[in-house]
Amino acid sequence: MEITYAALLRGINVSGHKRVPMAELRALLTELGHRDVRTHLNSGNAVFSSESTDQDELAAGLERAIENHFGFSVPCLVRDGRYLRAVAEACPFPAAELAGKQLHVTYFSGPVDPERYAAIDPEAYLPEEFRLGDRALYLYAPDGLGRSKLAEVLNRPAVNRGITGTSRNWNTVVKLVEMTGVSAG
Repeated sequence: MEITYAALLRGINVSGHKRVPMAELRALLTELGHRDVRTHLNSGNAVFSSESTDQDELAAGLERAIENHFGFSVPCLVRDGRYLRAVAEACPFPAAELAGKQLHVTYFSGPVDPERYAAIDPEAYLPEEFRLGDRALYLYAPDGLGRSKLAEVLNRPAVNRGITGTSRNWNTVVKLVEMTGVSAG
């Protein structure tokens, strides 16, 4: 049985660095044997179908293919549509009332312990807020990610040591749920 997945590539096509054209990404995924390959935007979002149930191996295979083809490494996460839908439905913020640029989800390679963020004083960053979810962090940044002081703190290497994370704005979160064929709640 085929499962529909989203591949989330971290840090590509930003300021001309680690350039990965979406047509070449689609071709790589197809060469890896995946079907129904589509991309969204130019920022490292791809959807594909596979019979594999091992999301970590799918991500590792894509990372190897990207490094072999482009000559640089790109961390990748692969998540199935059910997981993406569950993350969207579990959003602790009123997503329907917010602009897409105000709400973000950072998807992580593994579980995140609240202790990792214990040194961050939430009161110091209000009205910005964050909440943890299932291998995800939700960030409400009313002025957008580019102006968010809380996002800067949350993305420090010391805070994220040992895990890979990649963020998407709420519009992309919803679009990936739709593209994986599972309607958001």
